[in-house]
Amino acid sequence: MVTAETIRAAFDRMGGRNTRPRRLIAAWLARLAGEARDFATDELWHYLQEEDPRIGRATVFRAVDDLVAEGVLDRVEFGDGTHRYRVCGAATERRHHHHLTCVQCRRIVEVDACLPPETLAAIASSADFALERHSLELFGRCADCRARGTVDGDKFQA
Repeated sequence: MVTAETIRAAFDRMGGRNTRPRRLIAAWLARLAGEARDFATDELWHYLQEEDPRIGRATVFRAVDDLVAEGVLDRVEFGDGTHRYRVCGAATERRHHHHLTCVQCRRIVEVDACLPPETLAAIASSADFALERHSLELFGRCADCRARGTVDGDKFQA
């Protein structure tokens, strides 16, 4: 479980001071992690402004970028070019995982499934690449959206 303390420890590893904005960011991210909620950076900034109206937008955006680089946050891409962030436990476990994303409601689910190492090696070899890391993006519709039976107001076939 990711806590505010584990996020503050990540900030400490990155250097810099233990500031009030960093403590607020850590507390909010721990709360979002506990609820398994994803967020956009602007949403996080608005949440934080409710507690401290002086917190700067650039401060929040920079902290999110730093926490992605540190492996605390995952940036989850959607098929339409947008993205959201999620605390996935990487701060303490650094376990490899991927995400399923609902193209309709944007629900994000962590999955431990991955391509077999032999498949990854064959893909890399066929393109003369030496893989360093990978990301598997899976898009579809969650059960709730399929049950509603609509896509942008139109009926669809499952």
